Formats: sequence, structure tokens, C-alpha cells
Amino acid sequence: MLIRNYQDADEEGWLRCRILSFLHTAYFDNVLQKKETYTNPSIELVAVESGQVVGLIDIEYEDVPRTVCTLCSGRGGMIWNLAVHPDYQRKGIGALLLAGAEKKLKTLGIFEIEAWTRDDQWVNGWYQKNGFTQMESYLHVFITGEKVSNFVQSSISNLEPVVVEAHYSGNEKEKIWKTFDRVHDCNGYYKQLTPALDN
Repeated sequence: MLIRNYQDADEEGWLRCRILSFLHTAYFDNVLQKKETYTNPSIELVAVESGQVVGLIDIEYEDVPRTVCTLCSGRGGMIWNLAVHPDYQRKGIGALLLAGAEKKLKTLGIFEIEAWTRDDQWVNGWYQKNGFTQMESYLHVFITGEKVSNFVQSSISNLEPVVVEAHYSGNEKEKIWKTFDRVHDCNGYYKQLTPALDN
């Protein structure tokens, strides 16, 4: 198993790994056709086995605090993508990718990491097992069908919304869960890194 920096030639493997990793999660429809790029500097690592990308992590980090992260008090790094191919899960690859990224962050003087994920219990458990603490949450609401016209109106004549994504951070979460067919908890996690560099 090789953990190394992402290269442009990895893009197709990166996309396939991400899609398959997300397939049976709350992010099943979060499909990309091109690898994301970031405005700020980033750490982008892949795990490679027999020439195949089997894991990945992307962390965009800040030069100026709170330009990317909302839970970090100083300069932080945001995990935008973290995935392990289903055939390679439960082998510690995610933890290896995280450790490699953390080591790089520390050399940059960054000691805080943030991540957001939906309500898959095993994913939330993974973050907790790897030293993250849940700090915040909101509801990610998908509104479709006839319900869209009940809640959203277009200001453009003859333009009718058919699918709407919304974030809800109010105090009536139970009402939201009962009103809409697809609702996810979106949980914000935070981790403080120890300043001492790993040897």
C-alpha cells in the first residue's frame, strides 16, 4: 500500500474510488465527473494498491483563519473528500491517509482540522474513533415533487423549481423530519492536532 500525493493521472481512479465509496452512504448522489480543485492551498493524497487508487483525502487549508473553516479558531484545514474503495475498507486506509495529511499540516504550522459529514453512523463513528469531536449540526433537506411549490416560488415567470436543497438550523428539527421525505443530519467535526511533529 502506497500513500502519496495525488497526480493528474490519478483523476479517473480518484473519481471511481470516490463514487464507489459513496454509493451506499447518505452521499450516494454526490457524483463528480471531474476532480475538485481548491481556491486555497491543499493537501491531496491517494492510497494506491497494484496501480489502483483505493483511497483518497483532500484537505484545503487556510492562509487566513476562518476563510475555509468555521469551527477552527486559528488556521485550519477542511476535509472536503475522504473515501476508501469498498473492497479495501476496514483495513485502516482511511486512518493512514488522515495521518499522512495531519503530518503535512503540522509541517505547515496548522494544528486544527474540520470535517462535515451526514448521518451514516459508521462514518460518524470513524471520525470519533480518530480523535474528532462533534461540534455542530444542521439538517440537509431535499425537497422534491409537489412539496417544492409549497415552499419555494420562482421570481421568473414560467420557471418552476422541481428539486431544492436546503439547510435548516432552527429549533424545530422534528417538524422538518416529518415534513420532508429526505432529510439528513449534517455533523461538523473538529480535531486539535498536537504541535509536536511525528518522527
